[in-house]
Amino acid sequence: MTVRTATARSLIAAQFPRWRALPVRRVAGQGTVNAVFRLGDRLCARFPLQDEDVVAEAAAARELCGATRFATPEPVAIGEPGPGFERRWAVQTWLEGTVTTPDSHASAEVFARDLAELVHGVRALDTRGRTFAGRGRGGDLRGQDEWMATCLRRSEGLLDVPPLRRLWAGLRELPREAPDVMCHRDLIPGNLLATGDRLTGVLDVGGLGPCDPALDLVCAWHLLGPAARRVLRAELGCDDLTWERGRAWAFVQSMGLVWYYERRNPAMARLGRSTLARISSPGR
Repeated sequence: MTVRTATARSLIAAQFPRWRALPVRRVAGQGTVNAVFRLGDRLCARFPLQDEDVVAEAAAARELCGATRFATPEPVAIGEPGPGFERRWAVQTWLEGTVTTPDSHASAEVFARDLAELVHGVRALDTRGRTFAGRGRGGDLRGQDEWMATCLRRSEGLLDVPPLRRLWAGLRELPREAPDVMCHRDLIPGNLLATGDRLTGVLDVGGLGPCDPALDLVCAWHLLGPAARRVLRAELGCDDLTWERGRAWAFVQSMGLVWYYERRNPAMARLGRSTLARISSPGR
């Protein structure tokens, strides 16, 4: 699905006349879930490219807002379907900062400490009795077997599959001992903003929810080199099992990125390859 700037401008003007005069500019990026448009200097409009519950996302954003010192988008308004776009959409605050990449902060130990502070802060949120919903990443690793079989099969010709298959055979056996805690659930480079070497903002917060506390450790493998990774682990006080489960969740995610996005979104496929290289050679 493609959302044209003219469509976004028309929907904003029709449903929110108070913003009619603000400039609307498409935001170039590597995202695969939303088409994003700047709305003036302080707002942005996000149009989901897949079926997403923007009301639930706004509730998650309100829950996370202010819970850490790192900026997160604040929900402002919900738009309704209209001409040219058949789903509900959202207006939220715009966050300043530079989107991180797999290599932009790989050796920045202060960035690793900021990541640890973020993970601590999100984990400190009250689950309010909620538990993992049973969909996607964040439960039992063995529940990913069907997905991983698909990934390994589809990766033939793209990756050296036999050692990856052997690696998964070991990772899937890691037991789950820790109870669910609150997690962002998608701490990949494209969802983190930095100013210099410091983490300053977090995007795509709609997945916030209870799950395996190891899930947010994927950031260690997506973003950090060996020295900074050791800093993150020390700051979080991770035991061996939790740390390895984080590595396993990063493996599950990155295996899907390569084959699925090889043609659709090469930048996401490169992220998958970069993360797999770090997972396969932990000293990197």
